[in-house]
Amino acid sequence: MRFAGWRKATSAKTSGIAADELTTSLTVARVAAATRLLTAFTFLWAFGDKTFGWGYATLAGKGWIDGGSPTKGFLSHVSAGPLEETFHSWAGAAWADGTFMLGLLGIGIALASGVALRVAAAAGTTMMALMWAAEWPPARHLSDGSLSLSTNPLVDYHVLYAAVLVTLAAIGAGRTWGLGRLWQSLPLVRGKRWLL
Repeated sequence: MRFAGWRKATSAKTSGIAADELTTSLTVARVAAATRLLTAFTFLWAFGDKTFGWGYATLAGKGWIDGGSPTKGFLSHVSAGPLEETFHSWAGAAWADGTFMLGLLGIGIALASGVALRVAAAAGTTMMALMWAAEWPPARHLSDGSLSLSTNPLVDYHVLYAAVLVTLAAIGAGRTWGLGRLWQSLPLVRGKRWLL
């Protein structure tokens, strides 16, 4: 009789743990989905502002659609690091503008929809690595000798964005509040983990 009572108590504790784990899993999935959508908005906003010149990072009338260059201002002002001259040579090049804008749009759409998060994470991490190299946080001084004002020589917002992208892809954050489940069931995607 005591054994049966112990068994009921154990069963109740176990189901309580399972319910807690389910609640935690659901909460984590929702937090990841919200993070995915906020990150999507960041990339899509940058694309829109650089395309249409909404007057934030890109002045009105200076957008890509108006003939402005989304890379010229940033890359031509690179003033530290081993790739300084390389970035200067890329500044304003049509291929650099197109690749950068396609990256912003593609990463933003993938995050917003919850599909192809691994591809988006790879593309986004590459983009963030290049932008990190362009700002070159390890430098204490710029090419002209002035202080760089770098706040951290290794980890800045580019590294954090890359980590967020990789994390969202690794945990399959597109399955909650996104099209991730539908995407992974498509014949084109099924069996190709890199497309998830």
